[in-house]
Amino acid sequence: MKKEGSLSYWSVVSIGIGGMVGGGIFAVLGLAVQLGHGGTPIAFALAGLIALLTSYSYARLSVKYPNQGGTVEFLNQGFGTGIFTGGMNILLWISYIVMLSLYAYAFGSYGSSFFPASEQIFWKHILICFVILLFTGLNALGATFVGKTEEWIVGLKISILLIFVSVGLWTVNLQQVQPSTWSNFPELIAGGMIIFLAYEGFELIANASVDVKNPKKNLPRAFYTAVLFVIGLYILISFVTVGNLQVVDIVAAKDYALAESAKPFLGNGGFILIAIAALLSTSSAINATLYGTARVSYIIAKDGELPKIIDKKVWNRPIEGLIITMVITLFIANFFDLSSISVMGSAGFLLIFAAVNATNVKLYKKTISQRWISIFGVIVCLIALTVLLLQRALTSPSNIIILAIMIGFSFIIEAVYKKITGRIIQPIYKNKNLNN
Repeated sequence: MKKEGSLSYWSVVSIGIGGMVGGGIFAVLGLAVQLGHGGTPIAFALAGLIALLTSYSYARLSVKYPNQGGTVEFLNQGFGTGIFTGGMNILLWISYIVMLSLYAYAFGSYGSSFFPASEQIFWKHILICFVILLFTGLNALGATFVGKTEEWIVGLKISILLIFVSVGLWTVNLQQVQPSTWSNFPELIAGGMIIFLAYEGFELIANASVDVKNPKKNLPRAFYTAVLFVIGLYILISFVTVGNLQVVDIVAAKDYALAESAKPFLGNGGFILIAIAALLSTSSAINATLYGTARVSYIIAKDGELPKIIDKKVWNRPIEGLIITMVITLFIANFFDLSSISVMGSAGFLLIFAAVNATNVKLYKKTISQRWISIFGVIVCLIALTVLLLQRALTSPSNIIILAIMIGFSFIIEAVYKKITGRIIQPIYKNKNLNN
């Protein structure tokens, strides 16, 4: 008899929202506004549409193949267990670590703003290390604790953001969001795709699928609820931001643009309130992402792409996966410039999401899906990725180099490791019809 899952519908929704409303919107909102100007809410809506389309494929695949690996197993099922799937799986893990590093960096930046300027660099690194170590420990306690932690953290940060929106809407200058203030359409798309990392967290729900109560009912509902809620929230937040602060001031504020935009209608107290929301958001994103990343690294190791040490389990949980992810995240967050890497993180997830949509196109009969929805998902992911890369090639060519290194590194590791070991990856669901 199959063991009943421990995560309720609202716990799973909290994991999805916690992964999405994380460091992305706080750390790189200024860059999105720099590209989208007064049309930034449109940019968020476009990015949200891609996330919503992709969530359909994730929902159908999660019901058919519930497992701790999520995306990893989906790609195995759709494309087999060759070098392409292996390379994409490793790219996914690297993209997770990039996002974790960005969240931790944003947490340290906002937290250090409460200290004297002369001490901010020191405290930024202390806080980066603190938040990564803290949530690594919390995740080691198990899935149920993760769900309960997410519920109260998500509740607090969403409450603060709703206060920001509800008060800020009354002071919006509509002249600053008129169509005449919008960037051209390609730049709007590029602005939305740069902030796309703020949406990627919904797929963490797939990693929790084996722990969900009544998954056939709760998994699809959780995916759509989380994504639709965050789309609406992001549109409102960006509308209030560009409606209360000039674009030049938002860009100048950089990583704390959202907090700065609260000053016109909430004063210095508003800055502090949003800074607190940033700390809550980034910490809950780290919590939710670590929960999924450790399981991805474990499944990848089980299938053969990473060292076997991750395959060992302590207390029936992937502790080694957590530790290795923690160590690499600590290194990147403390020693790398994450502003440009965040752009490549978004590009990496767009590529991965295109592959997941393609998987559901191939398996639509098994997942009982509307094939055209996933086909459309593939198309929009690739178009968005192309626009983003073209825009960055013209403005920041180094971003393209970083992405090329990320992708090349992922596939080289897979090819070399497979040749040395001669191993054959085995999918979790082999000749099984779980839902039949």
